[in-house]
Amino acid sequence: MYSKIKFLGHPLHPMLVAFPIVLYTAALVGFVLYAWQGDVFWFRLGFVANIAGVVMALVAAVPGFLDWALGIPGEHEAKRVGTTHMALNVTALVLFALNAWLLWDQWTATAPNLKWALLLTALGTLVTVGAGYFGYELIQRHHVGVDLTPEQARYEPTSAERTRSQGAYRRV
Repeated sequence: MYSKIKFLGHPLHPMLVAFPIVLYTAALVGFVLYAWQGDVFWFRLGFVANIAGVVMALVAAVPGFLDWALGIPGEHEAKRVGTTHMALNVTALVLFALNAWLLWDQWTATAPNLKWALLLTALGTLVTVGAGYFGYELIQRHHVGVDLTPEQARYEPTSAERTRSQGAYRRV
């Protein structure tokens, strides 16, 4: 299963996902440091990272969705894994977007109120880690977006073999 959206021959979605991951993490770190130290710099860093993470998640979602919709056959196990990956990423995106909306009027405050920011960013970051697990499974187990060499392709199980091995895997 090949990636349908590429840049210079490389799958675009895996290149873009690093940005929201890092920005979501920076938002959490910024809010934690603000809660701990009280320096408004850390709040603003967290807030900007939060918004940038939402924007970059939207950018990364487009090629990810297209790869899922156009590159993975509907009957393949990777479609279910991809659906879980997508659902978790959309959940994280909603959590961070809600957080940005709740904090919007706090930018100019001398002592911004975090209220829900720590909880929403911590939960959003954990959900992003879960999404990453399923994204990694798409690449490592199902080879979505991976161009195999002819020798590697020879060792790939057929659809029937894959179905049998997945059935055995699930029973363990």
